[in-house]
Amino acid sequence: MSNSSTASRRTFLQTVAAGVSLFGVSAKSYGRILGSNDRIGIGIIGAGRIGRVHMGRVQRNADTDLVAICDVYARNLDYAAANASEAQMYGDHRQLLENERIDAVIVASPDHWHALHTVEACRAGKDVYVEKPASVAIAEGRAMVEAARKHDRIVQVGTQQRSGDHFAQAVHLVGSGLLGPVTFVRCWNINNEAPGGIGAGLDVDPPPGLDWDRWLGPAPKRQYNVNRFGVILDAEGQYRRWSTFRYFWDYAGGMMTDWGVHLLDIVHWAMQVDRPESVVATGGKFVLTDDRETPDTLQATYAYPHFVCTYENRACNAYGLHDEGYGIAFYGALATLYINRAYFQLIPEQNSGLKPLRVESGNDMGETHFANFVACMRSRSRPTSDIEIGHRSSTAAILGNMAFRAGGSLIWDGDEERVVGNEEADALVRRSYRAPWTL
Repeated sequence: MSNSSTASRRTFLQTVAAGVSLFGVSAKSYGRILGSNDRIGIGIIGAGRIGRVHMGRVQRNADTDLVAICDVYARNLDYAAANASEAQMYGDHRQLLENERIDAVIVASPDHWHALHTVEACRAGKDVYVEKPASVAIAEGRAMVEAARKHDRIVQVGTQQRSGDHFAQAVHLVGSGLLGPVTFVRCWNINNEAPGGIGAGLDVDPPPGLDWDRWLGPAPKRQYNVNRFGVILDAEGQYRRWSTFRYFWDYAGGMMTDWGVHLLDIVHWAMQVDRPESVVATGGKFVLTDDRETPDTLQATYAYPHFVCTYENRACNAYGLHDEGYGIAFYGALATLYINRAYFQLIPEQNSGLKPLRVESGNDMGETHFANFVACMRSRSRPTSDIEIGHRSSTAAILGNMAFRAGGSLIWDGDEERVVGNEEADALVRRSYRAPWTL
């Protein structure tokens, strides 16, 4: 390594360590680009655990009013009414979309509703903040992009790590060449739920106050089961666990689409790519005895033009990588960079001339991500996680599941968004909607 190259890299590291914002945007700077004093009316579809987080964000934001909340479960609406008395309550999202006071909708419904809620909101002239993954099937995500463009709507996907300052700094480090050529990236989520996992529930009548048929919506008709619904509330209406619908193929895609999309999104950003060329996935439900359909062990390997990326999920062993239960590691010829939501760490190779570095997270990425959405509603510019970006990152996660479910490997045509040479896998690009719901 030349002296000038060493000096350049050292200067860059010193800049990062000093806490300089490398992407020029902070939560405070958003307010300077707002073009109007008109307050923005927000409606929320889904008053579950994530929807309640969004309730607080809307209430804290100086530019937004919480106008309405929709949910199909009376206990969620009771909680919402008690904590957001200023908002009108609905049991049908279509009624919420007819409310002319609403300028934007936050879609915090279960994953299998994301596409339909977003497309219908765009048609109704509302901007949208939709939780990740953008969709359950890839064709749904493309329909969301098309709806946003056709109706000129701002659509932000809830991959909020893109608004984390230390994530932005780490992405710039990778892109600067500081790590040297990066040929391998690893992502993982690891924990131990053995052997009982989420438990085994019985097919019974739904609880009082739950419109189970409307909760299912476009998904296939199924008998109510506590794990398919996934919601367990205490006497005060507080959530006792994360909803477990995410472990059933009708509604979601397990940890791959619940968490993997966050990690793969950062890989796309840092490595300046938006789709893999092929995917191989192996795994199974080997140990857990619960109701889940998604695997308890999964390894997906993605081939990109100049590097390989893996995503690993283990639910039966908690021994982590880099001493952490989740994260992303970029392995370069000169250094490794590990990152999670709390910090990133640079680990130099011997004789690289680099020094170890650790940078902590310096902002609330969720609040910043929502502030970016509000600012883009004013400016009509594309948000940090525009629907096209969110769709591409969600697609990568969905492709891992598709490969697992359809024989282990697939070749992806990212321009046409179809699987080449594997009809079983290509059929999973789309999903059928139960009448009367249509996209």
